[in-house]
Amino acid sequence: MSHTDGNEELSPHFLNRLGREFFDVPCLQLAKSLLGQILVRRENELTLKGRIVETEAYIAGEDIASHSHHGKITERTAPTFMDPGTIYVTRVYGMYHVFNISSQGDGACVLLRSLEPISGLEEMKKKRSFFGKGAKKQLKSYRLHEVCNGPSKLAIAFAIDTKFSGDDLVKSSELWLEPGPEKVKDEEIVECPRIGIDFAGQVWASKPFRYYLIGNTCVSKRNKHVEEQMKAAITEDVE
Repeated sequence: MSHTDGNEELSPHFLNRLGREFFDVPCLQLAKSLLGQILVRRENELTLKGRIVETEAYIAGEDIASHSHHGKITERTAPTFMDPGTIYVTRVYGMYHVFNISSQGDGACVLLRSLEPISGLEEMKKKRSFFGKGAKKQLKSYRLHEVCNGPSKLAIAFAIDTKFSGDDLVKSSELWLEPGPEKVKDEEIVECPRIGIDFAGQVWASKPFRYYLIGNTCVSKRNKHVEEQMKAAITEDVE
């Protein structure tokens, strides 16, 4: 996939974006459907784009790892109870942000974990390099796969923070999704446990609610065990 400097013409805000019907599906389905789609961030005269390559589903209800489990609604989690396609941004570790999208189901949402940069790569590198009060004002030599390979990294690279929480991806002029160039096949998707949720207990920590594109170098962390199982299954089918 080609990468550009981000100075191309603005994509039509409503002609080429994913609409409500795309987001208005069950959480697990949305988490998989998001793979391969394009996140677009319009900032001033610059357009940043990245292909979604890794997601996690948080289905609420009894899912202890979800911020809105058991229907818990607060001022912070309110976006997860809004229309599917609503942006939910939350702060982690006091200074970082992570970007989620609401789906069907009260409190359910999908976390974007990793992107493959497509457009505006140099601007993304600048944002990563200069982030934080103690950041050295020196551009770091990030490699392509290091720029957005994690939820807080992609939020920094795309300048996404809590000001977007509650905004609608179907209507926003600053942040939206466009269809990917090709449909992702089921056999390209790795389904494995989510990361960093041991607090939720063994049952929920082991649920295969993380999804990523096999072989994509921009994924935050591979699950080699599941990948080997997938390869073994393919070999058996061939034989």
